[in-house]
Amino acid sequence: MARTNGHTRWQNRIVGEDMVDADQLLANPTNWRIHPKHQQAALAGVLDNVGWVQRVIVNQRTGHVIDGHLRASLAISRGEQVPVIYVDVDEDEERLILATLDPLAAMAATDAEMLEDLLRGLGDTTLVQDDEGLRELLGAIAGEAGIALGNDPPADPGAEVDRAEELRA
Repeated sequence: MARTNGHTRWQNRIVGEDMVDADQLLANPTNWRIHPKHQQAALAGVLDNVGWVQRVIVNQRTGHVIDGHLRASLAISRGEQVPVIYVDVDEDEERLILATLDPLAAMAATDAEMLEDLLRGLGDTTLVQDDEGLRELLGAIAGEAGIALGNDPPADPGAEVDRAEELRA
C-alpha cells in the first residue's frame, strides 16, 4: 500500500453496485449477529416508512453478505430487490470487517441532549405514531440514554441478558 505523510493510504475496496433479488444473496456463514423479533419489527417499520437508505455490503470474491443480513432477510420475506455494494476483500479481511463493523459503530458516545431533541422531534411525526415497532425502538433508545419521553419514566437498561438460544428459535 502507498504511504502518504507516514500513513498508509486507504484503499478503495468498493468495486461495484447493483440491485439484486434478495434471494440471490448469500448469508455469511460466520455472521455472529442474532436479530430479535423487536429489532426485525423496528427495521421493517423503517423500511416500510422510509425505504432503502443504506446498501447491503457483499464480498465479490466469496459472494457473502458482510453487512446487512437483517435487511436482506426482510427483503427475502417480501420478495424485494436489494441495493448492494460490492467490495473486493480476501477471506481474512471479510472476517475482520464482519467482526468489527457493528462494534466500531457501537463505540460512539451519546450526546444525550442532542438525542433527546432528535427523539422528541420524531415523536410527533406520523412515521412514528403509526408504527408500534418504531415507537418501541425509540422508547428503548431513550430509556438506555436515561431520557424520559412523555410521561414515561426512563427505562432501566440494566444488565443485558444472554438470550442467544431463545433468539435463534
